[in-house]
Amino acid sequence: MALNSALYDDIIDAFTVDTEHLREAAADFRQDMRLGLAGSPDSSLRMLPSYLGLPTGTERGDYLALDFGGTNVRVLLYRLEGNGKYEVLSHVAKPLKVDGVYDFVGAEATGEEMFDFIAALVDEAVSGDHATPYLLGHTFSFPSSQTNINDARLIIWTKEFAAKGVEGEVVNDLLRAALVRQGLSNVTPNSVINDTVAVLLAAAYINGDTKIGAIYATGHNTCYLEPYTGTAQPPMILNMESGGFSKLVPNRFDIALDAASEKKGEQRLEKMVAGRYMGELFAMALAELLGATGRTYGFTSVDLGRMLEDVSEGAEVTAKIVEEMAGAVLLSEDAVRVRDLARAIVVRSVRLIAATFVGTLWQITAGGEVRPQHIAVDGSVYEKMPLVKETMLHAFSELLGEDAAQVDTILACGGSGLGAALAAAMTEHG
Repeated sequence: MALNSALYDDIIDAFTVDTEHLREAAADFRQDMRLGLAGSPDSSLRMLPSYLGLPTGTERGDYLALDFGGTNVRVLLYRLEGNGKYEVLSHVAKPLKVDGVYDFVGAEATGEEMFDFIAALVDEAVSGDHATPYLLGHTFSFPSSQTNINDARLIIWTKEFAAKGVEGEVVNDLLRAALVRQGLSNVTPNSVINDTVAVLLAAAYINGDTKIGAIYATGHNTCYLEPYTGTAQPPMILNMESGGFSKLVPNRFDIALDAASEKKGEQRLEKMVAGRYMGELFAMALAELLGATGRTYGFTSVDLGRMLEDVSEGAEVTAKIVEEMAGAVLLSEDAVRVRDLARAIVVRSVRLIAATFVGTLWQITAGGEVRPQHIAVDGSVYEKMPLVKETMLHAFSELLGEDAAQVDTILACGGSGLGAALAAAMTEHG
């Protein structure tokens, strides 16, 4: 089956971000940050306060961490030893739902049942110790409104969660009540943070010189330390919910994907860059090339990664994946083209995220010099997708010139737990 080659050039073009558009995206992102800081409704960034600065490296002691970001919940007991050193003393993880056994996620479940289950995990993590006082930091990765470090009120469940009696409630109040029911009145939840903030806290504790943290996985988000130069406010980490950035020019595939999505018009950047959507964009473009517009195939970002790992001349792995998923047998020159399409979608994703990082750097430096620093990134796409790191650095050098040498990206694995423990320690001494 031969591909439509005239259409091919047009599609590759639709997924190409040249230097001019890259610079525009970075400038628009910074402008949205400034509008958001000023409280303008014209910003597509949320700029949510975390009520925390960066760790100083002097954090020491034993702290509990609850990592609640999806159906798998983890409770860890950390011993912070200062200067970026720590030890995990215990680690308990269980899913909130096991098919046919129990389900604390679905609409039949109550918040009370869900938090009782979590309190039992905390009990296990402290080995049934109901005497030693513990402070607990909570990474809670659902849309919440927060007016201080301790109280996050769940706005709406996402990720298939539907348990009753949690939306509109302060999650640490529900957790505290469940801990008391479990006999754990010695455990005090004292902080709630978002997973992206947790990534930044953990990376800054271990590496220093880190002021930007991001998640680049199924979804995408970035937070940073706002210096508040020239105002009375102390520096604070702000969660931008940057997946919602909307000052970009979508191509026809982006528009179609958005129109078919659960929340139309929302999370525009995320739908152009995140792992959850890459396979879908690829499938829509491939369907057009195969003359089967409107057909759906179940490609994922993992499939795109496998295509990009295949450096053979005839792109045999790509041809095999397309045959399995779409039932189309490709000529080898067409398989190479399809691999180039996968590459174009991944490269665009990285370049757009790099532009938002540069916009954030411009905000942090306020037009001054760029000091040596890391951008901490957690997530499967950043960790496993070919081309990500080199494409990111290339985009930095296009936008930052010589200053690009001062900036690099580092993998920040497992920040959700360590970040929560640090939040508990920082809140205690804050």
